[in-house]
Amino acid sequence: MADFAVSEEKNRWLKTKMAELGVAEQDLEERFIHSSGRGGQHVNKSSSCVYLKHLPTGVEVKCMESRSQSLNRFLARRYLLEKVEALSGGPTRKDLAAEKQKRQKARRKRRSGAKYGTAPASSPVPEPDDGA
Repeated sequence: MADFAVSEEKNRWLKTKMAELGVAEQDLEERFIHSSGRGGQHVNKSSSCVYLKHLPTGVEVKCMESRSQSLNRFLARRYLLEKVEALSGGPTRKDLAAEKQKRQKARRKRRSGAKYGTAPASSPVPEPDDGA
């Protein structure tokens, strides 16, 4: 596998993650197409968008985030690995980020309740007096 225009650490991570999930370079179909969006004349003249297809699973990814084809190749592989990992049932980065957001929101709600003296939402509501 070729090294991409990212740090050595990220290249090593990509290689180990691909080995961990059993995704080989030979299993990938890679095509380069014209990007769309920002980037001006460079984007219109060069094929910097990367299309990847994992042949065994049929998972497809298209990446055109950067004007650099090499960086898009790295990012497309990363996105493809996330999708393959999601298919295998493992927690994806998106799932972990959503879980972290839920924990932060709950913590902020608890702190706010303690600061302003409001009761937390899970506390029982006092029953009204019936006047007897």
